[in-house]
Amino acid sequence: MEIKKAVITAAGRKQRTLPLQTLVDRDGQSKTALRILIEEIRAAGVEEICIVVSPGDQETYTAAAGSSANGLQFTEQPRPVGYGHAVYCARDFVGQEPFLLLVGDHLYVTSGQNRAAQQLVEIACTENCAVSAVQATHESKLPFYGAVGGRLVAGHKGLYEIAQVLEKPTPTEAEQRLIVPGLRSGHYLCFFGMHVLTPSVMALLTDAVKFAQDAPIQLTPALNELAQQERYLACELRARRYDVGVKYGLLTAQVALALSGQDREEVLSGLVELLVRRELESS
Repeated sequence: MEIKKAVITAAGRKQRTLPLQTLVDRDGQSKTALRILIEEIRAAGVEEICIVVSPGDQETYTAAAGSSANGLQFTEQPRPVGYGHAVYCARDFVGQEPFLLLVGDHLYVTSGQNRAAQQLVEIACTENCAVSAVQATHESKLPFYGAVGGRLVAGHKGLYEIAQVLEKPTPTEAEQRLIVPGLRSGHYLCFFGMHVLTPSVMALLTDAVKFAQDAPIQLTPALNELAQQERYLACELRARRYDVGVKYGLLTAQVALALSGQDREEVLSGLVELLVRRELESS
């Protein structure tokens, strides 16, 4: 498997402005979240990128990409009718090739040299199948993510054969249907916002669109069906995801980026000073 194409979805009502937010990256440079995502993808050796946007947003996104805008392609999602539909809108760009998929409201911080997307692409190419990145997540966060159940692949730490996929399950549903041996109690494998998918997913989404009758189309049912049709893995990366769309999400992502970069000591000392001052003021 060779991954040459990537798709970023950014057309949701609550999502469309998030990739335009400015942060300071780990090198101390001010960049939009979109530009950081594009650099994440290109560090994985993927140059062809399509961004799914709302009608009329292309110019704004091109400006937000800055010097990384060269070679970008855009496609519009005419109406916000689900994440699966947004992915489906990139079908002509993807064609019959496997592709890397990222959501526009997540950022990633790695604990090693290789970025998250590079790690995922390397695993997909080695295993020659679809792979979704996952992160062990407490059940209190289940309302925000899709989650998977399955079993550990023998001899491969952090690599799982997916048996079932559920969208934002309740803790009870997760406990009954998404148990993964080895995880801490109350924790489940939730999506990371990053996948390498095969063309089969586009075929499944095409079928879903035909029978949707204007109902929202989500990606999770297609991924669940994919797990029944072909080998489909989940992997834990040496990285953490940060959802900038949740409360304090942008702040948390910024702190994580700063603590992973060249200004770590300066940021740490500033945080300690702030905490000490707050403690003194409250005493």
